[in-house]
Amino acid sequence: MRYTFLFLLISTSLVAQKNITAASDATAPLHALQPDYPTHYGAASVQDVQTVLDRVFTYLDVATPKQFVNKTTGAVWSPGQPFEDQTVFSQGDFRPISYEWGVTYSGMLELSRITGSPKYKDYVFNRLNLIASAIPAAQKNESKHVLHGLIHPRALDDIGAMGMAVIKAKKAGFTTDMSFVTKRASDFILKEEHRLPDRTLVRIRPLHHTMWLDDVYMAIPALLQLGEHEEAVFQFNAYRKRMFNPNLNIYMHGYLVDAEEHPEFHWARANGWALLTTCEMLEFLPANHPARPDILKQLKLHLKGLMAYQDGTGFWHQLIDKNDSYLETSATAIYTYVIAKGINMGWLDPKTYGPAALLGWNAVASRVNEKGHVEGTCVGTGLAWDPAFYYHRPISPFAAHGYGPVLLAGSAIMELVKTKNYQINDSAVHLK
Repeated sequence: MRYTFLFLLISTSLVAQKNITAASDATAPLHALQPDYPTHYGAASVQDVQTVLDRVFTYLDVATPKQFVNKTTGAVWSPGQPFEDQTVFSQGDFRPISYEWGVTYSGMLELSRITGSPKYKDYVFNRLNLIASAIPAAQKNESKHVLHGLIHPRALDDIGAMGMAVIKAKKAGFTTDMSFVTKRASDFILKEEHRLPDRTLVRIRPLHHTMWLDDVYMAIPALLQLGEHEEAVFQFNAYRKRMFNPNLNIYMHGYLVDAEEHPEFHWARANGWALLTTCEMLEFLPANHPARPDILKQLKLHLKGLMAYQDGTGFWHQLIDKNDSYLETSATAIYTYVIAKGINMGWLDPKTYGPAALLGWNAVASRVNEKGHVEGTCVGTGLAWDPAFYYHRPISPFAAHGYGPVLLAGSAIMELVKTKNYQINDSAVHLK
């Protein structure tokens, strides 16, 4: 609550501008005076971006467990030993098997590709090797140990993003056999998760046959990596036709099947998952796939809606269309990534879209503190049909959802500023 109030206070106070009275139109070119921008205005340099990413990487390398230990004795577990209920990840701030960490692994792999530095890729390979080393022993333990969700998933969150990350790592040179994980991802998404009669993926919580926008990301990127292109396109369209508001060009968060009305709450990070999935569709569907033109059109429609709601600080709000809700980091980072990535891939016009991405990155960078913590990220969030739930979700620098999006955003912005020349022209950011 304290953080939410602080961000609302900041957002409100930033509306006011300085009343400049030391100069007049007769004594100075007022149009050229420096505005009182709340967020740095202008294109970041490659070094600026790298500095921010270095802080995040250094923190994550320390804060993510590198071994298993016995939680009572502290003894280090090694392959060949039984994987007991007492066997846990060593102390750290994050779990390296969550869907959030599937996004983080994707961000690390993108950074390795763009920078050429092996340290990001090594981060991914080392954590996946740790998990792989324990799977054979963990499979023999049927209790709910720390790897139980990966071995016996009960929701798309447990397996989809991790399955995607493993395949992406394989493409980047990871050689350890983790076929068990990719097979579990395939089986769970295609055969085990709940579905409607038309085969649309659906949850049975918090109410029976509830569609969460989050699930487009929890399922579709993995389907793409598994080569299940037609299933990916089907699920994408099934969610779009029910949950995309064509008047606002943004998505609702939840949809209750068979309900007469669907109260719409346009939660920012869920829209981020949908936007990120659209980006994955365009990147990983075959170049000649007949669905590509429609998906590109959907990307531009969604961005049209989102860009209309970007705050003057560069952030987007927790509820996109409610500017009295707080400014949220993880969604801002995802939108920034997709816009910059779309320019880099040639899907989007750099003149039209680039300034929004650069402003978004400057906002995100302002939330990375000196310790490398990403501040201002909404914690894990369920589904609701009332505004108070979304307005008052806590924020935390230990919300794992913020880190992968920041790495992804930084990777795409770095590539963007390497290849495009954005400068201040007539007081505004433009491509030159």
